[in-house]
Amino acid sequence: MLRVFTQDNVPTVKVELPFANGIELFIRREDLLHPEISGNKFRKLKYNIEAALAANHKQLLTFGGAYSNHIAATAAAGRLFGIETIGVIRGEEIEQVYQENPTLRKAEEDGMRFKFVTRTAYRTKESPAFLADLQREFGDFYLVPEGGTNREAVRGTEEIIQHGDEQYDYICCAVGTGGTIAGIINRSFPHQKVIGFPALKGDFLTEAIAQHTQKENWTLALAYHFGGYAKYNADLLRFISEFKRNTGILLDPIYTGKLLFGIFDWIELHQFTKNSKVLAIHTGGLQGWNEKIK
Repeated sequence: MLRVFTQDNVPTVKVELPFANGIELFIRREDLLHPEISGNKFRKLKYNIEAALAANHKQLLTFGGAYSNHIAATAAAGRLFGIETIGVIRGEEIEQVYQENPTLRKAEEDGMRFKFVTRTAYRTKESPAFLADLQREFGDFYLVPEGGTNREAVRGTEEIIQHGDEQYDYICCAVGTGGTIAGIINRSFPHQKVIGFPALKGDFLTEAIAQHTQKENWTLALAYHFGGYAKYNADLLRFISEFKRNTGILLDPIYTGKLLFGIFDWIELHQFTKNSKVLAIHTGGLQGWNEKIK
């Protein structure tokens, strides 16, 4: 069902299914970029780690929930690149049972220290007072925002787009904090349309993305969040299972499953121009799902 192309060591596969309107669908396997820091998390952390080390920071601090791919990736990157990591985790109730959580247990094994805070306090994490308290507690650190999106992250995600990608008419990716799609938009070609499929409910991401790009060749497909972040239903899980059987590619129900579900729906609804080539970016985020999707 798949034909493999390799560009810059990241494979791109063509999904050999009979799509309507002559649509050709390709998947960029960013999930295979690194064995521990997959996909867009590698891209987002690459230049942040470089900047932290160049400035002689000994610690990197970031934020996330109990099952955060970003927390797991940051901890692994810290171990690999020799910088200490601190994770500020949403939900103080998790502190007593965090070792039962595979994401946090692995992050701790990779050397990350945790600070568990209430959900109320977590909402103030970007305030000067909250950050000042963290500085007093941990000392100097390099700050990476929740989800990893900042200028250095966007610089990294721009590298997702490769030489030869001008052949595609559409580039599609899942959207969380907006850093990945912003980088893709920045590097996209003038004739291309970039489509983001948000995993979160609401249209607030438009403003966040616009802060990192000057281009206007993009839009968001807002109908495929399945109720909001980390929410999904039997239809989505069934789609993910069938997709894996047909292609051998595992998706997750938080980001990439919603992305491909949305793309398939757009194809059926004739939202893509006839005979166009569509490139979907598989951004990884599979930790914890390998055994759950059969």
